[in-house]
Amino acid sequence: MSQSEPSISWNQVVNFIGQLNHDIRNQLNAIELQSAFIGEIAEGEAKDEVRRMREMTAEMGAQLHRLSGQLGKIKPNTMPYPGSDFVEDLRAKIAANHPKDFADIEWQHSLGAEAIEVDPQLLLAAFAELFGNAFAHQRGSSPLGFEARKSDSKITFILREPKNEPVETHEAWGAQPLARMRHGHYGLGLFRARSIFEAHNGSLQAQFDPIASVLETTVTLPLAKAD
Repeated sequence: MSQSEPSISWNQVVNFIGQLNHDIRNQLNAIELQSAFIGEIAEGEAKDEVRRMREMTAEMGAQLHRLSGQLGKIKPNTMPYPGSDFVEDLRAKIAANHPKDFADIEWQHSLGAEAIEVDPQLLLAAFAELFGNAFAHQRGSSPLGFEARKSDSKITFILREPKNEPVETHEAWGAQPLARMRHGHYGLGLFRARSIFEAHNGSLQAQFDPIASVLETTVTLPLAKAD
């Protein structure tokens, strides 16, 4: 007989992971305290092993903390942010995050004083996720391209990524968490980026051009309302 699968909501999944995360981190804190005590009385090689054990538990705790952040509810604290300033701040963030790859980006924008109403920290993190994915997955040999322009009552951002193999895109791009997982990565980064754009009344779309072998990711955000 086939076993029926439970019908649960994403909110229930998030709550379960959050509780499990909390319980594991409590246990890791207890291990950290115990290992700190053992480290005080250990000698020689044993002391070095205790230190390595503490480093491993600390890294696991940090990883769980990052997971909590990716699942946390998005509550933007918005402010008017001139589009040209945003692009410059994004350039600085990507240069800091990817110093070796930064030179392989061609930047183009025609923005001036027009502003978007956003949470700068959240929005920069969302775009940083897009760039991080571009550098990490099926990267082609040509430079990346980033364009920002005003169109009607919104600002459009386009990231063009040359790829060395085809990419299957769909309307729900970034809307399917946990779809692709591997060691240390849980398929939540792009999902959170999309959620951040949507929390700002924006949108995220992706389309692959098989002739040029380029993945084009488009983010649109509404202009801030004039005072």
